Amino acid sequence: MRIALDAMGGDHAPAEIVAGAREALAAAPGLELTLVGDREKILACWPAAATAERLEILHCDQVIDMSEHPAMAFRKKKDASITVATRQVKEGRAAAVVSAGSTGAQMVAAIFVLGRIKGVERPAIGSFIPTPGEPCFLLDIGANLDSSPENLAQYAWLGKIYYESALGVQDPAIYLLSNGVEAEKGDERTQKAHQLLAAAPGLRFRGNVEARDILRGEARVIITDGFAGNVALKTMEGTAAVLFDLMREAFAADARSKLGALLLRPALRRIKKRLDYEEYGGAPLLGVNGLSVVCHGSSKAAAIKTALLRAMEWADAGLRRRLAEHDFQ
Repeated sequence: MRIALDAMGGDHAPAEIVAGAREALAAAPGLELTLVGDREKILACWPAAATAERLEILHCDQVIDMSEHPAMAFRKKKDASITVATRQVKEGRAAAVVSAGSTGAQMVAAIFVLGRIKGVERPAIGSFIPTPGEPCFLLDIGANLDSSPENLAQYAWLGKIYYESALGVQDPAIYLLSNGVEAEKGDERTQKAHQLLAAAPGLRFRGNVEARDILRGEARVIITDGFAGNVALKTMEGTAAVLFDLMREAFAADARSKLGALLLRPALRRIKKRLDYEEYGGAPLLGVNGLSVVCHGSSKAAAIKTALLRAMEWADAGLRRRLAEHDFQ
């Protein structure tokens, strides 16, 4: 299976992206890669890439930066790495595209190159969040900052189908993020979305969930708009980072604390690994007519490797086909 990888996207491109590609090729004998980007910069990171098996380099000399307006940059930079990589999927040369670059640019490229699945008004991005049991899937987390009640209802189906495909868990419990668990809580849009979800046949909608309960693990899929979802996700990421910093400071306070830290180190490492976004790699842009996997902008080699392996799994599971078979109208 061939995957197109945007080698120029992300805070640590191309070095960490290329390193992740190298690790993924070593881990998956059935993987073939097309690295899209500046050939000289790619080879500077991995000279052997020029002759590596199961690997090709597709040169392009344009990149859409994080600071650029996605739609305007897409129109101006026809040879941008994310656009060229996405075309590989459209033309049937790759099963998926993976990028850690501008999320907005990746979404624009996916919509205009791959197109939307019939009936999907706004594609969405989700992210797995670790909980005591099965992980929770939160969407949208930034693709659409403002969503209508009808959009939110569609996200529920996107999340349900993806959760079933990714984890094999059928009929996951679905919740709507709000400022209270009662049906009348939230703004007018949230209340209307609650009504639509409650009336939707085939959805196991359990009602509202508050942000403080996201990590408790009862909700399998949580629906919200991209603004609230992005704020919630980054708040949790920041909280986890601060907690580990505080523990590190406390454990260094005196000799007894240092001894305790030594004894707890294996357990703390397991917890840190479970909270690390690199363990999930990336998330597919749900609702487009092809597989486009969005990675964290600060992704390093481990996260890129995981994203490539997950992209293979999702392609094998027929995720795009399963989404396209659902009637979103």
